Amino acid sequence: MVTSPTPPLDVLRRFAPGTVLREAARLIFNQGTGALIVIGPESAVEPLSTGGFRLRDLPVTAPRIAELAKMDGGIVIDDQSNTIERANVHFMPDPNIATGETGTRFRTAERIALQTGLAVLAVSEEGRNVAVLFSGPTRVVLQAPMTLLAVANQRLQSLERLRRRLDEAVVRLTQYEEDEIVTLRDAVMVIQRAMLVLRHVDDLEQLAVELGDEAPMVQLQASDLANGVTEVVELINIDYQKRKPRRGASVFKGLNDMATEDLYQTAAVAQGVGLIPLDEEASPRGARALASVPRLPDSVRDAILRRFGSYGRLKKASVAELDQVEGVGPARAARIRAYLDQFPHTAPVIAAEV
Repeated sequence: MVTSPTPPLDVLRRFAPGTVLREAARLIFNQGTGALIVIGPESAVEPLSTGGFRLRDLPVTAPRIAELAKMDGGIVIDDQSNTIERANVHFMPDPNIATGETGTRFRTAERIALQTGLAVLAVSEEGRNVAVLFSGPTRVVLQAPMTLLAVANQRLQSLERLRRRLDEAVVRLTQYEEDEIVTLRDAVMVIQRAMLVLRHVDDLEQLAVELGDEAPMVQLQASDLANGVTEVVELINIDYQKRKPRRGASVFKGLNDMATEDLYQTAAVAQGVGLIPLDEEASPRGARALASVPRLPDSVRDAILRRFGSYGRLKKASVAELDQVEGVGPARAARIRAYLDQFPHTAPVIAAEV
């Protein structure tokens, strides 16, 4: 059986709780008939179809799908017109396509999905109450909303723990910066934990799509826990790269394609962002400290970083020295000095509310 860890979200949304197709699956469960439903243009599935009968401009409703599922054959729904095009169809996909499914209906559904790339819903007959969505190489079991909510709560708890560990790493990095005892490992550990937070947020987003109408609370909590995480990764990358990253370049380019298990390996993350060797002593440029200054344009921030070169020199800069930087001016220089005096208490990333 071929599977994918990231099914298309637009496909999942069509089968989320509260949708017509999900309600149809529930009705089919209740009547115990089972079903095989193909979503896509009839022309795409025509070469694999025989028998049955065609319907004309019949709008999709859950009761109609459930009623047509009482017949032995499958159903074809056009995803563009949102109409039922054909019913009681016998599907004949290529039997040479490998499948790990058991049962004729589920084996047929997976083969159709693999052969056509269309979304196919297979619902078991009475007794099993299993609905599986196939979409190309993707296989997703459509779970009950209460089951999905339990999974979401477990993942939110894991995300909360990861966010706490991230905040601890940020506080430790800040203290080491103040004491001037930083190594690249300290910076990489913040990036590593931040990426794990973001990866778990992405997983929750997929789960939220599966939850449908039940998703808003999960999405809100995940969004709160991700607050400021992207920004701190970019700032630390600016602070610790041996050469200042080019404008528009993103640290995430080397990290987003990493497998989740690799993100748990500090050395792999360090290699991915180019912050090596891990135990090399380092000094930040001061980008994260300047991010604590509100409404400071990036161009001015970059000019200040070029002028002073390191956080050590920046935190000792006088108002007069800051005023000499192009784009700063007396009033802004005084404000920057005031915020630098309060840093790290004004650090841009603080503990998330959980």
